[in-house]
Order: sequence, then structure tokens, then C-alpha cells
Amino acid sequence: MSVILYWGDDDFAIAKAVSAIQQSAIDPAWKSFNYEKITPEKEDATISALDAAMTPPFGAGKRLVWLVDTTLMQQCSESLLAELDRTLPQVPDTTVLLLTSKNKPDGRLKSTKTIQKYANVQEFSLIPPWKTAELSQRVQIVAKELGLKITPDAVQLLAESVGNNTRQLYLELEKLQLLAGGAGQQIDRVMVASLVVANTQTSLQLAAAIRQGDVGTALHLVSELLNHNEPALKIVATLVGQFRTWLWVKMLLEAGEKDDRVIATAAGLGNPKRIFFIKQELQATTADRLAASLPKLLDLEFNLKRGSEANATLQMHAIELCQIFKIGDRG
Repeated sequence: MSVILYWGDDDFAIAKAVSAIQQSAIDPAWKSFNYEKITPEKEDATISALDAAMTPPFGAGKRLVWLVDTTLMQQCSESLLAELDRTLPQVPDTTVLLLTSKNKPDGRLKSTKTIQKYANVQEFSLIPPWKTAELSQRVQIVAKELGLKITPDAVQLLAESVGNNTRQLYLELEKLQLLAGGAGQQIDRVMVASLVVANTQTSLQLAAAIRQGDVGTALHLVSELLNHNEPALKIVATLVGQFRTWLWVKMLLEAGEKDDRVIATAAGLGNPKRIFFIKQELQATTADRLAASLPKLLDLEFNLKRGSEANATLQMHAIELCQIFKIGDRG
């Protein structure tokens, strides 16, 4: 299709998709004539993009017009809507009109419905850190894309290590590809453990320290994560996902559920075998304590988004979270 919409908060994945369009649509010899990137700062950016899309390409290849960070699917005047209705059906096959947006399209808007009618729409949203099955599937997809063979244990460890960081996933797989050497060499868990920087794993270790009420270890891990430039909000997202998973498992166990497959499905875990280990982790705590941690984590996220200093805020909340489990243990 001549009109394409990419949306979502996975900037790296969108950048790779845009690069693929550039390589397939544009003749490198004519790129300076046939490629136009229009940013939101430009006055009348949408009109400029629509006008450029109707201009035939020079020489060989197609014309690519990229309207960056458009807000057409969040707000659109009647005059712009009229231009969309007039232009989008007429975009020639010799042009690719690419729209990108970080925000989810508002399906109630007429502009969104018009764009969806004429565009090839693809979502590039980051996978929530607690959706471990989807993260593992993403590792398998990228490994296949790069032509790599990787064991199931290595897939799981890599998913736990990089979380939903698509850029780091590609980087680590490319490093593992070099380590594996010749074609056909399989990547195993030992290779991943020896090479991959596991910030997400450290965040999971922070969650475990909090669950154990270990203030000293929790504060050390907070400092270690921030010193490795791990974003504070990403740390919180991992903690929320982990405590939410633990809460689901513990609630089902306390309700008498014994089937690990049922528990894994309810908790959003792709591998029922993990339930055996989670049961052991949760022996010393209760669903009430785990539930009490979630409001604290949401308060932590709120404070960070309001601009609170990351280190002090994370440390203060880590102490408060540890106290929940310490108090419970004394009771």
C-alpha cells in the first residue's frame, strides 16, 4: 500500500522498520530528490507531507515522504480531515507516505478512521515486562530473523536479562552470534550467562530482596542499577510485573489451586515449570503482603513521573516496601 502508519513506543523497532522501507523504496542515487522527512516542528507539516506525497519521484525508485510523530490520530481539524479524505485515496503507487506516532490512534476520530481505511497499520509497542511468554517469543522471532539457533533455556534467560528493550535484544544477539562462530552453532544458556548484561535480572533480584525484607541488599541493588544507567521507570515496571505475578500465584495457591498449568495461565507465565520455583520463593510470605506492595509501587511510579529525584525516591520506597515484609515476618 502507498500509505503506511507505524505507531507505538518501541522507537528502535520503528526505526528498523523505517530503515527497511527506505532500502526497499528509494534508489540510493536519487535519495536526495525522493526522500523527505517532515517533523512536527515544521509549519503545516501535514499539508506539506500530503503535497509531497502527490509529487512524482525523480529518476528511479519511489518517493518516500515520512511524517514524523504526527498527532492526526489524536486531534484533527475539519480542514485537515478534508485534505486527508481528498488526498489519501489518490496517493500514487510511486509514493510511500509513511506516518509514525508514539501514541495509540484514537479510534473514535474521523481522521483515524480515514487513515485506517487507506493505510497499512502496524503496532510497535513495547511488551510489558511481566509478559514473560511474549518476551520469550520476541527473542525467538529476532533470533530466527538473524539466522541463529538458540536453546529454550537460553531464550528464557535472554528474555529475563533484556526485558522489553528491543535495542539491547538485537545488540546481545549480535554479540552472541559472534561468540557462536560458525554457521549452525547453537547458542545455549551458558553462552548467554557469560556475555549478556542482565539489568532486568538485577531488577528481579531487587524484587526478591524486597520480598525477603532485606533492606541492605535492596539499597545496594538500587544503586547498582542506577549506576548502570538503568531507567528508574523501567526498574519500577519490572518490580510491578514481578509482584503482580507473585500475587496471582500466591492467591491461587491460598485458594487451593494445585494445577501448575492453571496457575501459570492465570499469572501470564508461558512456562508452567516456573511455578515450582515460584512456590518455593513465596513460602515465607502471604498474598496480603504482596497485595500491600502494589499501592506502594504505584506511588513510586507516580512520584518518578512527577519528576522526583530517582535515587532518593527509589531508596525511600525500597525501604518502605521491605518494611511490609519485615512486619509480616514479625507477625
